[in-house]
Amino acid sequence: MKFPNKVTNHIVNWLEDYLKKSNMDGFVIGVSGGVDSALTSALCAKTGYPVQCIEMPIHQNKEQISNSSIQINWLESNFSNVTSNKVDLSNMFDKFLDVIPNTSNELKDLGLANTKARLRMLTLYYFSTINRFLVVGTGNKVEDFGIGFFTKYGDGGVDISPIADLLKSEVCHLAAHLNLPNEILSATPTDGLWDDDRNDEDQIGASYKEIEWAMNQNLNEINPRLSDREKEVKNIFTRLNLKNKHKMIPIPICSIPKDFL
Repeated sequence: MKFPNKVTNHIVNWLEDYLKKSNMDGFVIGVSGGVDSALTSALCAKTGYPVQCIEMPIHQNKEQISNSSIQINWLESNFSNVTSNKVDLSNMFDKFLDVIPNTSNELKDLGLANTKARLRMLTLYYFSTINRFLVVGTGNKVEDFGIGFFTKYGDGGVDISPIADLLKSEVCHLAAHLNLPNEILSATPTDGLWDDDRNDEDQIGASYKEIEWAMNQNLNEINPRLSDREKEVKNIFTRLNLKNKHKMIPIPICSIPKDFL
């Protein structure tokens, strides 16, 4: 990144301008202990407007909870406009498990992981409504527009996305530039939605660095100079991009011919 100060100021100004035009009073963000939510919350805090950070553990492992606390403590120590709440959604998730049919469907685990993300979205919009705050997305460009690595109407259910034009590497660069805690900068990326503690790379099958490389390749070109791993990563990106395209485009609308109406 050539000009981190310019990028920072650009995003902060964009956030301020959007907030004023929306006639809302502040920002609410779900924090996970990862670099994406840490950077996003710091950028929102730099606007000077109220920022509410919400921790929403659902049977979370101790490391993720610890990193969330580190993130919030750092924010509250550096910005007087930041407040926080912890809402443990574990019981709510367990109640959901009690009322849905028990099934051995092979997609059950995925459905439950997505349910966790959607419970968090509901929680953020509750705080958004009672405080007149905008729900701020924390997705980066790789996740939001490369491979669709997010839950539709879960972490994808937001009002604004300030870092969605930054690659993961650029997010990390900007976070380091803003002196975010080392524990956050070095944390293994994970969505925290799975009981077996799998991380993002486990789910994707490739690192963010590899996916960023694939995003810059001509997917229709056959390059004999690629290594076996590069070919594999290119195939992973192509498969996920096509599979998750429905998340990355506007909801399809059935247009009714005018002469039918």
